[in-house]
Amino acid sequence: MLKSLYKKTLVAAVVMVTSVNVFAADKVYRLKLAESWGPNFPVFGDSVKNMVKMAEEMSNGRLKIRVDSANKHKSAFGVFDMVKSGQYDMGHSASYYYKGKVPNTLYFTTMPFGMTAMEQYAWFQYGGGQELMDEVYAPHNLVAFPGGNTGVQMGGWFRKEINNLDDLKNLKMRIPGFAGEVLAKLGATPVNIPPGELYTALERNTIDALEWVGPSLDLRMGFHKIAPFYYMGWHEPATELMFIINKKKLDSLPADLQAILKVAMHKASYDMYVQSYASSAENWAEMTSEFPDIKVKTFPAEVLTAMKKANDEILSEKAASDEMAAKIIKSQQDYLKLVRVWTDISEFGYIQSTKE
Repeated sequence: MLKSLYKKTLVAAVVMVTSVNVFAADKVYRLKLAESWGPNFPVFGDSVKNMVKMAEEMSNGRLKIRVDSANKHKSAFGVFDMVKSGQYDMGHSASYYYKGKVPNTLYFTTMPFGMTAMEQYAWFQYGGGQELMDEVYAPHNLVAFPGGNTGVQMGGWFRKEINNLDDLKNLKMRIPGFAGEVLAKLGATPVNIPPGELYTALERNTIDALEWVGPSLDLRMGFHKIAPFYYMGWHEPATELMFIINKKKLDSLPADLQAILKVAMHKASYDMYVQSYASSAENWAEMTSEFPDIKVKTFPAEVLTAMKKANDEILSEKAASDEMAAKIIKSQQDYLKLVRVWTDISEFGYIQSTKE
């Protein structure tokens, strides 16, 4: 009789454990994500949608992520705080938007005269960049991951041609991040304005110039209708957006869902770079054929030299006053020296040697 009872108890235990495991496997985990962009924002917003779709599909529906755009949460530049506080579980934004709050976040978007997109991805994944980003975000209960790259950004739209350094004096320009500090050192007035307000600010003379992204997004924004001078880039050679996650929330997910989420972010990040590259090529062709009044310019050598000098001086000042900044700056500069030799031989060398 005891033997029979033991068997019944064992069978009941197996059934119970199996039921628990099935229940756990079927449990749906719901996350909320705040993005800095408006609803259906092209390219940037597509990166978020792609990540959400992949995460749900790879998890067989166990991981569902609700996306709130800036028009809903009303704080395009508040994503960092909302995720840190737990109001949202995740965010999609740009790291350099938060330099006023955590100065060392700005290095993980892009740096003037710095690495290209592929060089920077190599730094993130194989040169210690991700580990440094982890170190900066950890005190805020956050984990950040690359969230999509625009590639080389254009230098901006200007109402008037820039012929010399004096033309930068008192120029009010929308330009975030480190580049804003460089222009400020040269006498300009940098401001940061949410994406949805850029055209209006330019139209109403609130600003004299702005940089946004490049042909992939600029053409549809209509900036060329107001500011016809379109300058080549110098300030953002590899603009990387970011996914940020509340670390406690990430740790609370089952291990397989954590892995799925990271893979989805990684894939969405690269996909955005490819989409941005393709869109820029298509839109550049349209711009040059449909809008011949757009005047594509390169900044004068005098201006570029002054920008580079100002950039180097600011980097030296930041490295001298902040140990973590010094660590990040050194890592980026050392990696650029290493990787640029190969870029010159491979990418640049190939283009130069096969140009007709």
